[in-house]
Amino acid sequence: MTTQSNNKMKSKLLLRIASGAMLFHLIGHTFGHTNWKHDANPERQEVINQMMNHQFPFMGAIRSMGDYYEGYGWASAIAILFFALILWLVSGAVKENTSLATKILVVTTICLFAWSIDEFIFFFPFAACVTLLAGILTLVAIIQIRNQKL
Repeated sequence: MTTQSNNKMKSKLLLRIASGAMLFHLIGHTFGHTNWKHDANPERQEVINQMMNHQFPFMGAIRSMGDYYEGYGWASAIAILFFALILWLVSGAVKENTSLATKILVVTTICLFAWSIDEFIFFFPFAACVTLLAGILTLVAIIQIRNQKL
């Protein structure tokens, strides 16, 4: 096996691991999100109740803050799944279309780093670290792919 094809295999593996990290993130996110409306802590439960019980009109719909939170959670789950699928699909296409795969990976890496920063600021370190890991793995794969072209 040549060094060039060895690098493609390494980049494919890195991208598949990054995809797996995002699937792991999706499982954790979905489990946590489906249970957010029930909390054993009475103070947190009161906040949840306030979020769910007070609806208001906004842009043609009547929703509560809890409805928006619920929707954002599911939108995030869809986005996390999208990242996992893109990483998996691109990992298999690096050989066939290196240029397009690299462009997709650059954008994906930037978004993963941005998502990780958002998670560090607004959520919690574990989720942020999983996303950051996927971003780093994707960045390393890009570097390997670019080095093989030189």
